[in-house]
Amino acid sequence: MRKILIIGAGRSASSLIKYLLDKSETERLFVTIADLSEDLAKKKTQNHKNSRAISFDVFNAEQRKHEIKNSDIVISMLPAHMHIEVAKDCIFYKKHMVTASYISAEMQALDAVAKENNIVLMNEIGLDPGIDHMSAMKIMDNIKSEGGNIILFESFCGGLVAPESDTNLWNYKFTWNPRNVVLAGQGGAAKFVQEGTYKYIPYHKLFRRTEFLEVEGFGRFEAYANRDSLKYREIYGLEHAQTCYRGTIRRVGFSKAWDVFVQLGMTDDTFIVDDSETMSNREFVNLFLPYHPTDSVEIKFRHQLRIDQDDVIWDKLLELDLFSKTTVSGLKNATPAQMLEKILADKWTLQPEDKDMIVMYHKFGYEMNGEEKQIDSTMVCLGDDQTYTAMAKTVGLPVAIAAVKILNGEISTPGVQLPITKEVYDPILKELEEYGVVFKEFEVPYFGYNYSM
Repeated sequence: MRKILIIGAGRSASSLIKYLLDKSETERLFVTIADLSEDLAKKKTQNHKNSRAISFDVFNAEQRKHEIKNSDIVISMLPAHMHIEVAKDCIFYKKHMVTASYISAEMQALDAVAKENNIVLMNEIGLDPGIDHMSAMKIMDNIKSEGGNIILFESFCGGLVAPESDTNLWNYKFTWNPRNVVLAGQGGAAKFVQEGTYKYIPYHKLFRRTEFLEVEGFGRFEAYANRDSLKYREIYGLEHAQTCYRGTIRRVGFSKAWDVFVQLGMTDDTFIVDDSETMSNREFVNLFLPYHPTDSVEIKFRHQLRIDQDDVIWDKLLELDLFSKTTVSGLKNATPAQMLEKILADKWTLQPEDKDMIVMYHKFGYEMNGEEKQIDSTMVCLGDDQTYTAMAKTVGLPVAIAAVKILNGEISTPGVQLPITKEVYDPILKELEEYGVVFKEFEVPYFGYNYSM
């Protein structure tokens, strides 16, 4: 039996683990699931005979080295900053490694030594990054192979709630890390290139600059810019493309309402709110409003943000119990962002019967034989339940498939890798279709960039 070590048994690992256990007989796999919580790891094994669950501390060097040494390949589902020591041990013991995380500078620094030891360190092979890389490169390589020249690339992705579970005015529930949602767009201006001109959108303007998307069978969406689209020009070989833009998908109307929190300062994560643990929602909101001897918090809020009482944004805010006098955060030494996250989690947490949805949308503008053309590509993946969510499927399955193909020698290029070569994306995308991750491609008239951006 070939031994696979999975480090981390969180929500994104459920489909990954199921795939490997389902393949364990035909592929001769034995899967060790390692997590700080042995109970969680045991739950994920479902008592499968080709698995074991262990309590695992990645900072315990002796245990980490022992488990890696006795494995054939390591899958790290840890937070990105925890991969490095695992990767170093993998190189030392000559074990391949797969992660879904972005390549950090520290990881990239291991490229040469990984190549010297003929070790594959495959990164960015989840959803975004991951499926976005593979699906985009497949189409762009096809266009280039036919003599086309890419002049526009736009790519969008979003984790949303499935239509049958869409039960609030925001058309949104948390399907991934809530903190990442609250802090989205912070840490610098969004950067992209549009019609040959560099563009920058500062955080306080980000959610008022959106592009609209139509997905057949699922209606209309909007997208706001991701933080840095420029790095993808080099990754994808698009240095001469006139437009390169990546964004996050939400339902129409979300961004304009979310901008209310941004403008007030409620997404700020840089300072602590005094007495946060005893503060009600209403008192929290009032922190960001000017004093007035008689006006209520609601009146001050609407006046400050210029929101009419019959505006749907106001209804969205009321739906969150934002002005409740009784709901208390219970969070000690919390930042505004943490307090806002708590308020939203009370309303946006998926219920047991809820299902999630992943939407991805690519646009490719290109020149061929003197003619400008465009191909759009869309993918919608629906979750099965709260264990095998769309997010778990689209993050975990590419990781699992890649691990097996590396073990089988089908993916063999050594070093710190991205899934942007045909060796990687062709077989993985083909197998993903069996699990409902299917891209639909269609030609549309070339319109160039979207003026709303």
